[in-house]
Amino acid sequence: MLVLVAPGQGAQTPGFLTPWLDLPGAADRVAAWSDVLGLDLVHYGTQADADAIRDTAVAQPLLVAAGLLSAAALGDTSEIAPGAVAGHSVGEITAAAFAGVLDATAALALVRKRGLAMADAAAITETGMSALLGGDAETSVAHLERLGLTPANSNGAGQIVAAGTLEQLAVLNEDKPEGVRKVVPLKVAGAFHTHHMAPAVETLAKAAAELTPADPKVPYVSNKDGRTVANGAEVLERLVGQVANPVRWDLCMETFKELGVTALIEVCPGGTLTGLAKRALPGVKTLALKTPDDLDAARELIAEHAGA
Repeated sequence: MLVLVAPGQGAQTPGFLTPWLDLPGAADRVAAWSDVLGLDLVHYGTQADADAIRDTAVAQPLLVAAGLLSAAALGDTSEIAPGAVAGHSVGEITAAAFAGVLDATAALALVRKRGLAMADAAAITETGMSALLGGDAETSVAHLERLGLTPANSNGAGQIVAAGTLEQLAVLNEDKPEGVRKVVPLKVAGAFHTHHMAPAVETLAKAAAELTPADPKVPYVSNKDGRTVANGAEVLERLVGQVANPVRWDLCMETFKELGVTALIEVCPGGTLTGLAKRALPGVKTLALKTPDDLDAARELIAEHAGA
């Protein structure tokens, strides 16, 4: 069985969209999305530097657009035939489009509003996120709470992401939990999935109220708790709430195990979630879509594992 997953913020790198725009019709599609959003996705995906695409209001729609574009190069969901879909953080909006809960235009419009609202919330206080590599999860969480930090992402495979003020993160860098090898600052511009994002929730709820979601056509695994959600309205409700609540990707991977997943494809800009899967899901074949050169291998994996 195949699971199709979409990465979250921090996966973007300068120029990562460039090779994808050479695919037939891709440049026109992204240009049309840019017009709808009032945001030049082509520029940001091909020419902008790392600081420009670190901006939350830019990074989020850019990531969703890249995920939709790369998945479309493989075919629609019925052709890919995944046994489940999931996304990490903003990748959940991409996954909602894969599942047919939202169409591409609605997904991009929602993520545009999400990015702007979260950027506004992040501007209130200087905050950020850092990944803890290694260590025991229970020990690390207790240590973070003592420092006033939030375990915003529990990613499994020995990785937890802490979020809070820059001052709190600076203390963490000098006072690591026992067993943690390294603290790595992430390329994000705020303490996402914490109380610092509460102002964005109301804005996103109003935007979501204007949408008419469909029920998922394939199992949708929510990173709120790893549960499979079959109701489109509930998917949308969870997309709103996750902005200020922790991401439990570890529980998503537990659900993948329970579903009997044998292969995982991560859409562009792939790499982060496949890296976690290699450590947490031994025996599961993984593939990250980084450039169109990866499409043939992805099609082979789909032929072997999809629809099982």
